[in-house]
Amino acid sequence: MSALSSRLAAVVDALPLREEMRVLEIGGAPGAAAREVVRRLGPRGHVLVVDRSAAGIALTRRNAADEIREGRLGVRQVAVEELVLLPGEAPYDLAFAVRVGALDGRHPAAGARAVPRIAAALVPGGRLLVDGGDPLREVDLGPRP
Repeated sequence: MSALSSRLAAVVDALPLREEMRVLEIGGAPGAAAREVVRRLGPRGHVLVVDRSAAGIALTRRNAADEIREGRLGVRQVAVEELVLLPGEAPYDLAFAVRVGALDGRHPAAGARAVPRIAAALVPGGRLLVDGGDPLREVDLGPRP
C-alpha cells in the first residue's frame, strides 16, 4: 500500500469519522483516501467510492481488492449528478470529495444537480465535506425532510 500524499492525509485527518460509519467518497478513484478511511472506521465501517471514470473504478478495484473482498469498501461507476441509492442500500453518514469539479465550483451546473442527489443518499443530518477549506469546507445541502 502506498502512503497518502500530505494533502490527502490532511483531508482524511479532517473528516469527522466514527467507528462503524458509512462513508461516501465522491470522485474517489484510485481509492487511496477510501482505503485509509476504511482502516479508521474499524471492522464494521463501510466506504463506497463513486467515480464517473471506468478506468478509475477499475484501478480502485485493483488497489482495494482486499477491502472489497472483506465487504468494507464498495465501488460504483456513476457521475455524482446521477447518483441514486440502490434498492435496499442504506444511506450514508458522511460524504466527501477532493477535486470534483461539480463540487469545487468549476462546474456549477453539475453541482446544482449533484448536491440534491448527495443529500438524498445521506442520513438526516449527514454532511458533505469538500476540499477548498482548511483543508475541508462543508457544502450546504439545503432543506431536507
